[in-house]
Amino acid sequence: MIHPTAIIDSTAHLASDVEVGPYAIIGKHVTIGKGTSIGAHAVIGDWTEIGENNQIFHQSSVGAPPQDLKYRGEECWTRIGSGNMIREFATIHRGTVTGHAETVIGNNNMFMAYAHVAHDCRIGNGVVMANVATLAGHVTIEDNVIIGGLVAVHQFTSIGMNAMVGGGTMVSLDILPYSIATSARRRDTKLRGLNLIGLRRRGFSPEAINNLKKAYKSLFMAGLKQPDAIARIKAEITDCPEVDYLVAFIEKSKRGICRG
Repeated sequence: MIHPTAIIDSTAHLASDVEVGPYAIIGKHVTIGKGTSIGAHAVIGDWTEIGENNQIFHQSSVGAPPQDLKYRGEECWTRIGSGNMIREFATIHRGTVTGHAETVIGNNNMFMAYAHVAHDCRIGNGVVMANVATLAGHVTIEDNVIIGGLVAVHQFTSIGMNAMVGGGTMVSLDILPYSIATSARRRDTKLRGLNLIGLRRRGFSPEAINNLKKAYKSLFMAGLKQPDAIARIKAEITDCPEVDYLVAFIEKSKRGICRG
C-alpha cells in the first residue's frame, strides 16, 4: 500500500489501508483515514487531518504553509473530511494564527486541477471548484456551490449554498445562496438570477422555488432599498426556511452582496 520511495514522518498516523504513491511526502502530525489514497509526488504538509475515502492525486499539495507574510511557522491546521477528490496540482494551505488557525474542508467536494484554497478558508460539503479556480484567504464557501474555471474569489468573501459562479468571474462581494453570478467581458460581476436548474435537481419544492423568486424580485426588481426589501420579504413570506436563510445571509454579510 505504501511505495518504498515515499517519505513519511514518524509522527504521522495512517490507517492500515491507506495507499501512498511513489515519492509522496507526508509531514509531521498528519492523520489520514481509511480508504484514502495519496498519489505520486503529492505532498501532505504538517498538522493535517484527512478523513476517509479521499482521493488525492499526483503532484497535489495539501496542508502547506500559508502564503501570508505574517506566518512564522506556528501550529496551524488543515482539516479535511471524507469523500473528497483533490486533483493534480491542486493546492490547499493551512490556517494562520491571525485567522481561524485552520483551513476546514467538509465532505464530498471536488477540487479540479490547479484549484487553490488559501489559508483559513472554510468549505462545506458537495462543492465543486473547477480548474484554476482560486480562493484567497478567509473565504467561506457553503454547501453545494459550483465555482467555474478561472474564478478568483477575494479574501473574506462568502458564497452561499447552492450558488453557481460562472467561469472567469472575479468575486469581490458575497454571492447570495441559490443564485448564479457571472461577469462578462471584464465587466463587474452581477447576479443573473436564481440557480433554478440546480435547485430543481437538488429537490427543492416548487413552493420553495416560488418563494425564492418572490424574494429575489423584492430585492432586485422592485426599486426598494435593501432594508425595505428585507422588511417586505419578512412580512410577505413566512414559514419558508429557504427564504429565511437567504435573509439571514444578507443580514450577516460584512462585505456586502453582489447585486443584479
